[in-house]
Amino acid sequence: MRTIPKSTLLRRALEHGCVMMPGAFNAATARLVEGAGFPAVYVSGAGLANATAGVPDIGLLTLTEVAQLAGYIADAVRIPALADADTGFGGPENVARTVRTFDRAGLAGMQLEDQAFPKRCGHLAGKELISLEEATAKIAAAALARRDRDFLLVARTDARSVEGFEAAVRRAQNYSQAGADAVFPEALESAQEFRDFARRVRAPLLANMTEFGRSPLLSARQLGAMGYRIVIFPQTAFRVSMKAAAHCLRDLKRRGTQRSWLDRMQTRQELYDLLDYNPRATSWMA
Repeated sequence: MRTIPKSTLLRRALEHGCVMMPGAFNAATARLVEGAGFPAVYVSGAGLANATAGVPDIGLLTLTEVAQLAGYIADAVRIPALADADTGFGGPENVARTVRTFDRAGLAGMQLEDQAFPKRCGHLAGKELISLEEATAKIAAAALARRDRDFLLVARTDARSVEGFEAAVRRAQNYSQAGADAVFPEALESAQEFRDFARRVRAPLLANMTEFGRSPLLSARQLGAMGYRIVIFPQTAFRVSMKAAAHCLRDLKRRGTQRSWLDRMQTRQELYDLLDYNPRATSWMA
């Protein structure tokens, strides 16, 4: 029986409505996303940098590192994974190599942004953009480099916070014409802006519902009604996990025992079930 590529699965999911993608910062979290019933998972660049290297989201991980970490995530689940490629790790030639590297790693698509390197979190002040001409050249190079025609190319623009709403619309329209399959307007500042952007840009759109940022936290149902096809929650699981772990560790330091936390822990058996691991079997793959 022929296996359907994950890139094709992602394309088909987008044809049937708004796809919710929680962010995963490692493969175990991706399995939780899959187990919760989501049709796809988002690989957050911030999540990989924060959780793996303990560094901020300013482009410190290399292409090799990101591809390996994102590849672990893609390989661990049956659902498609969309990965954050930040600024593409260089110019148009580097972007072309990034597309092929991510494709070989098993990713179903990637997001490419128009910030200048070193990039910043999209919801912080002080961002700088590359020119429209350079950004469209990188998107065109990415589109041309695809060997899998279903590999999803998402173009992100950070123009709203730097050049204003009209510039974000103009860049998005150009990115779509340059070969992007979907457009990601970062850091829109109101529900009306999300609505207006969807009306002005006739392309599949991605909405970022990150917490504590510039954008209001709209529901996937609201965004789907506006016309958005993807809604990502890049750091939700990471932030909840870190908050819970911090509370647990402080309590452990104070009490000297973790007994009061047992009912809030994933059990050994629940972990084994998540990993499809039977310790009685002769092989993990059995």
